[in-house]
Formats: sequence, structure tokens, C-alpha cells
Amino acid sequence: MGILRIDHPDIMDFIMCKSDKKQLNNFNISVGLTEAFMQAVEKDENYDLINPRDGQISGTLNARKVFNRIITQAWENGEPGIVFLDRLNRDNPTPHIGTIESTNPCGEQPLLPYESCNLGSINLSKMVQSGQVDWKRLKEVVHLAVHFLDNVVEINNYPLPQIAAMTMGNRKIGLGVMGWADMLIQLGIPYDTEEAIELAGKVMGFINDQGHTASQALAKTRGVFPNFKGSLYDKKGAPPVRNATVTTIAPTGTISIMANASSGVEPLFAVSYVRQVMDNDILVEVHPLFEAIAKERGFYSPELMQKIAEHGTLKDLQEIPEDIRNLFVTAHDISPDVHIRMQAAFQKHTDNAVSKTVNFSNGATVQDVTRVYEMAYKLDCKGVTIYRDGSRDQQVLSVAKKEQPAAAAATPDKDKSTSKRERPKVLKGWTYQMQTGCGPLYITVNEDNTGLFELFTTMGKAGGCAASQSEAIGRMVSLAWRSGLQARQVIKQLQGISCHSPSGFGENKVLSCADAVAKAIQAHMSANGGKVQHAKRVFLKGACPDCGGIVEHEGGCAVCRLCGYSECA
Repeated sequence: MGILRIDHPDIMDFIMCKSDKKQLNNFNISVGLTEAFMQAVEKDENYDLINPRDGQISGTLNARKVFNRIITQAWENGEPGIVFLDRLNRDNPTPHIGTIESTNPCGEQPLLPYESCNLGSINLSKMVQSGQVDWKRLKEVVHLAVHFLDNVVEINNYPLPQIAAMTMGNRKIGLGVMGWADMLIQLGIPYDTEEAIELAGKVMGFINDQGHTASQALAKTRGVFPNFKGSLYDKKGAPPVRNATVTTIAPTGTISIMANASSGVEPLFAVSYVRQVMDNDILVEVHPLFEAIAKERGFYSPELMQKIAEHGTLKDLQEIPEDIRNLFVTAHDISPDVHIRMQAAFQKHTDNAVSKTVNFSNGATVQDVTRVYEMAYKLDCKGVTIYRDGSRDQQVLSVAKKEQPAAAAATPDKDKSTSKRERPKVLKGWTYQMQTGCGPLYITVNEDNTGLFELFTTMGKAGGCAASQSEAIGRMVSLAWRSGLQARQVIKQLQGISCHSPSGFGENKVLSCADAVAKAIQAHMSANGGKVQHAKRVFLKGACPDCGGIVEHEGGCAVCRLCGYSECA
């Protein structure tokens, strides 16, 4: 996570740094807000910028205007998020060791320099028995998990001695949850209800209390963490504990896929998914609890499951009973207020922080985002991340045709193809010049009414092996597109292939003719905003760079539930 304090002299450049969507794409960014800044926002006052090198005032800005700029940028592309630095340090158990300035990539684990994440999550969907929370089993699992995570601190191999020393000194662990949405469904409680928010506090309060009891028991047999003296526990005269922190709520993107559980404390992202496998076969995957209820209640059919996958929500499907539509609400059915209140309910009983995404519809306004950021501050959250659907370039595009619902829902890119695409006499195209080690290579990308259709290459120096190889690449790319492969799949195969200077040629640092083709396709996609514009195309969610599947923005991260890709992994 890249975090910069709100009073840093370069803060405005930092807030705007991702307005160019080609920059800083390998990590998340958040602005570190202070209590003084938020008070200045409320009063619409100026605040001082502090030079971190000498601590001197280097300028002033209007707090409300800066806050509005943060919100506008988040509305436009989901970043920056915000982190309340004073709250992180208010709950820093070892202030005598250092000040917390940043977190892990998804924001749930505030860390001192050289500290490491040691996280685990309880699958709450396994903690329900006969329609009730199985508190006895949950207690047993909490105690076992705390013991396990403390063992991990001991036996782990650390890449640097500084990391080993800091991790061993504080012995922080972060026990959290996943499957929260699944638990609510099993209990018959809709996610967007007061009952669900109340239960969130009860469940996490129980886990936090039992987690600390387990850590105290370990302290009696194994001793306290080495930095205990001078810590908040020591000053408060609290019982000795083995671990400086015990609870954290992570997004659990990849591990929840492995466990077939809903992610972290997020609502369901979708009730039904479409997976495209080899030979363009289409598989519809349905949430197992929904499928079981649908069969039990007698409204299950493969056609309905396909319709749900295309629709993305049950909200308007009248053939599904109303109580089931209410129970299986998805992330975009839930109001932003409920998202942030649920986060706050879990945060109240969590030592570290809660990773969660507040999802907005594409039509959400800047004022809607402002309300959520202000609610996060007032409800004592430690940070917040929002995502407005369709606000980033990498979006999934699909052809909404009733006669081909499966193919339409399964095509996560602009290169939607059928097995028989005849070449029209006239095509629209773009030509890109790339400097290669063999001279300039001119690459033409043509489209038909469906999407990317063919690619031609012309070598500046006529003839020779390079020209023939480039022509072969163009033919294979054209065949791939007409056969239904996506642009990203082609790029993935060609980019990085090298045959000349390892530093590359030209401003694009082209490594070979194959690499030039990949870069030209990337340039073409970028020039079209990451997509090819055509009629009858609609935005869905987000595109997985590995498989092209639907990407869910949750827990401050992007996760593909089809192949397991995680932006934060």
C-alpha cells in the first residue's frame, strides 16, 4: 500500500497520481488523514503542510478542497482510499517501538517498519448448526486458530533479520473471518438488515474476546511477547498476552475461493457465474445455498440459473420468491450506508482493521461518495475503500443478445467472436508504428461490428526473415481473434519475447517483433479506453488479466472467482 500523509507538501500530486491510469498500477494508494485535518474539513479551514525532512511548515491548503479532490478521484477510478492515521496509532499496542505509517496492500493490517502479516480466517459458514450460530464450535476454533497462528510466528522463515526481530518482538497475529454472507443466508438473515449488523458485532465481539483469552492462556505457558513492557497492555495493567494484536479482517479473496466461501465480511458479489472452459464450453456455476433452496422450493431450472448469471442480481426476477430475493442480496443491491455500517460493526471488535469495499452503482454521485467517507470517519472506521462500477478502464464487455445468452455473458472482452466470422469487404482499422531492432514495424488492427477481427504487419525494410515472421504472427493473431480468443490472451503470449537488445528499441522499449505486436495491441486498447466501442455493448464488472473472467472489487482488492487471480496476492 502506498500511503502519504495529508500534510505532506506533495499531497496534491499524490492524490492525482492515478488519474493517468498507466501509472502506479502495481499497488493500491491511500491518503493518510489525521484528526486535525478532518476537523479542518468540518470547519472549512486551511491546514499546514509539513516538510518531513525538517518538520517546518512549507505551505497551507484548504482542507475542504483537498478532501473534495480525494473524493472526486475515488469516484472517478476507486483510488485513493483513505486511512485514519491517528486511529491506527491510537490502537498501536507498542508505541514505544515505533509509529505506524502504513498498512499491508489491502489496508487491514497496520504495520510498523519491518513487521509482517500473519493472518488467518475462520469460515463462518461452518459455524452454523440447525439454523443457529454454533458458539461452542466457534470458541474451539478460535482457540485453535490463535495457537496455530502463534506457532507460525515461531517456525516461519524470514527473509531479513530485521523482519524476524520485529515479528518475534511483537508476535502480532490477525485472526479474522470469511463466509459471513454465507452464515447470514444459513440463518435466514438478509445482509442489509439491522439484525445482520447487530449479529456482526455479536459474532466479532465473541471472536475477539475468545481470541484474547486464548492469547492470555498462551502467555501463561509460553510467556508474553518480548516488547510487552512499555506496551499498552503493560500500561493498562491488563492480563499478560502472548500477542500484541489478535484480530484482523482480511479480504480473503483467494482462500475463500479455495474454501468455497464468501469473501471476508463482504456480501455475495453474484448468485450465479458463467465460466468459459476449453472449446468455448459454457458452465453455469450457482451459489450452492441458492441452488439447494431453489430445488427445495421447486423453482430451480438451468434456464433460470443462466438468466441469473446474465442479470447479475435477483432483485427484478419475479419468478423467484420475494423472501429468497431479499435473502440473496448482492453487493450492488446493498446501499453504501449499509456497507459502511457493516464495516464499522466489525471494526468495533477488531484489534487491527477491516478490509472492505463499499460498492457503488455506476450512477452514484460524488456526493454519495462524500457521505460514505464522512460516515466512515464518524463511525470510527480506520479507513475506507470505495469502488464505483464501471469507473475503471479494464471493464468486461458483453453482447446482450437474447438468442445467445450464454455466449454473451461468457465473453469478458471486446473480442466477442462466433465460430463463423466472415470478413466484410470494408473494415475499420488503426495503424501503429513500432521501432524494432529490424527497423520500423507498421501494425494495423482491424475491427468488424463484433470486435477485434484481424492484424496485419508491414516491415519498413522489405523482405527478409523478420518480415515473414511478422506476417506469420499477424495471421495467427487474426485467426485467434476470429476464433474467440481475447486481446489480453494474445498479449500475454507475445509480450516480453526478446531477440535483440535487452533494453529494447524506441520509446516503447520493443524487445522483438512479437513484443511490438503485443505493445501495439495494448496501445490500441488504451486508445479506446481499454475497450472497443460498439453498439449493443454493456458494462458488466471488471476483467481478469489471467482468464478474462469477472473481477470482483472487494476488500480493497480485485479478485477473480473463476481462476483465483488476486490483485493483492
